Amino acid sequence: MTLPRPLAERGPVERACDMAAMACMTVAGVQLVALIAIFGWLVFGRYVLNDTPTWVEQAALLLVCWITFLGAAAGIWTKSHLSIEFIREMFPDRIRIPLRWIAVIGVIIFGCYLAWYGYELADKTWRRRIPMLGIAEGWRAVPMAICGVLSVLFSLYHLVALWRGDDLTEH
Repeated sequence: MTLPRPLAERGPVERACDMAAMACMTVAGVQLVALIAIFGWLVFGRYVLNDTPTWVEQAALLLVCWITFLGAAAGIWTKSHLSIEFIREMFPDRIRIPLRWIAVIGVIIFGCYLAWYGYELADKTWRRRIPMLGIAEGWRAVPMAICGVLSVLFSLYHLVALWRGDDLTEH
């Protein structure tokens, strides 16, 4: 694994993508801490107070949506998302290079679908309220749309890097 290039060597687009991915991971990290805290409150309420807080389940579902999609978007940028690159990288160049193109283009297509349908889902569910929380149901779909947009942007950068002949196996 190679180390990332120093900040001074990175262009403005790469720095912006780095900052967006870092923002995703920061927000997801804070939400993960909140998720742990509310589950701690659930256990305390159930076993010590003998009064289970009913809002915890809905809050946990909402937080899991945000954590998952923001983490996935950052994973696209850092190339740490789930993949089976090791199989592709075992092939000779004449097979490996087209497979790299197919993989990046596939992520772009998938990101477009995520963005579009995440937006539609948020829009269609915005008027409904999440039980026990009282906030719009659309908040569960917003991270899906954000993930889609960021996945497309990050993958477009990777596509340009592939076009230039830069190594896509490390970021």
